Amino acid sequence: MSKIPVMVNGLPGNVASTLIPHILADEKFSLIPASLTGPDTLNDQLQCCNMNFSLIRPADRDAWISDVLLNNSGLIAIDYTHPSAVNANATFYARHGIPFVMGTTGGDRDALSESIVQSATCAVIAPNMAKQIVGFQAMMAHAAENFPDLFKGYSLRIEESHQSGKADTSGTAKAMVGYFNRLGIPFGVDAIEMERNPERQESVWGIPSEHIAGHAWHTYTLKSEDGSVCFRFTHNINGRDVYAQGTLDAVSFLSQKITQGCRGQVFSMIDVLKG
Repeated sequence: MSKIPVMVNGLPGNVASTLIPHILADEKFSLIPASLTGPDTLNDQLQCCNMNFSLIRPADRDAWISDVLLNNSGLIAIDYTHPSAVNANATFYARHGIPFVMGTTGGDRDALSESIVQSATCAVIAPNMAKQIVGFQAMMAHAAENFPDLFKGYSLRIEESHQSGKADTSGTAKAMVGYFNRLGIPFGVDAIEMERNPERQESVWGIPSEHIAGHAWHTYTLKSEDGSVCFRFTHNINGRDVYAQGTLDAVSFLSQKITQGCRGQVFSMIDVLKG
């Protein structure tokens, strides 16, 4: 069985770096020793897991990619870059016909999907690659579809905490807003309460100190109008390893779709779980 060549973009970022040992340990994949990076990255090289990676800045990537594609048929990109780079990266992948798995949040999500629909490639795009969280979202989607207005009259509070370096509001929390809206609760994404202060995360939230630099804690609290009923959904992730297996499952899923002739399609992680 031939291996799937993958390129992890976003080094030296934390999630991208976390993926490297998981890919190297999985015989289904071969890893390209290079990564698309940001314009302000200081170094041209990075060592991770005893492997040297070339860091390719935006100004250099179009000239660089031709040789990579020539020597790596079936290449799939994994994107864990920066929210500000989402749309430009998707345009780059579409222009060169590179299928990709994108876990990066932020950007113009409608334009992101449209850039793929109008292209000859395909992608898995999801704000969360943790399979169990995606399964929870699927349950919420089922409830929203089958029991509209179930929580009509209830109030909603959404709290999310991530490491201080996360630049945007949680994509998972934003997605949950849509489900709660369909369940009868008017709530806007601008009402999501973000926590990025390490001192408060440890002293108020109780997040373990060793995970302050890498965590994703979410709580959704629903209360009836008279305060007599309260529902609370919580999912807390410490570290980043949970995202790795979901990401690699998405790569395998996308590779299969490519073999079947996929073009101009955007898949979600729920598609991956079903597939």
